[in-house]
Amino acid sequence: MSDLQDELWRRIIEIGIETPNLLNYKDLCCLSITCRRLRRLSNEESHWFSLLSSDFPQYEFAELSSPSSSVSSSNVNSSPKSTFKTLYKIRFERDRARKLAAHRRVVLRIESQIAEHSRKLQEIQLRSVEETQKLKATVSELSNLSNIRQASVALNVWQPEIIRGKHKQMVEQCVVPADSRIHALEMELRLCKQQIASFDKAYVSEVSK
Repeated sequence: MSDLQDELWRRIIEIGIETPNLLNYKDLCCLSITCRRLRRLSNEESHWFSLLSSDFPQYEFAELSSPSSSVSSSNVNSSPKSTFKTLYKIRFERDRARKLAAHRRVVLRIESQIAEHSRKLQEIQLRSVEETQKLKATVSELSNLSNIRQASVALNVWQPEIIRGKHKQMVEQCVVPADSRIHALEMELRLCKQQIASFDKAYVSEVSK
């Protein structure tokens, strides 16, 4: 290493910076802690200006490199304070904060979407449970009315008096016409099954999102 002149080392660093994905700011910082000579060479303003221009092309640095600037072309490599290195650090921290804020927004949006999906799933489950309970009640009422209709038919034929009394009691307790009510319940039963099937389909669709 001591056999190479500063110009050669300087040119090696410049080529590394100019070559894409070869020498970045981390590598330059690592060079600076290897020895005093590389620390001095790696801290030269021209290298950090190149990194600054390539890594953050969206910013303007013309005012820093102009003759009226505090860091002119004559002392760009000899300034005791690494102006461009400091600016690179500032830009890096700002860019990292911007990316972190963007990442947090994405996370919040995803969490909001998950919460909305969970709310929809719970709503679908609740409506499905309500419809299932309604179906069970319909089936139960339909079964009772079917028994009443059978009892009504049985009254027209001979049967023991004790059985006839029970059938008569069942028919008299029914306050609605059995046939019309059974027809309405059968339609309601079909509707409940359709609703439950649609809720199941909606649940599967929402889970897959």
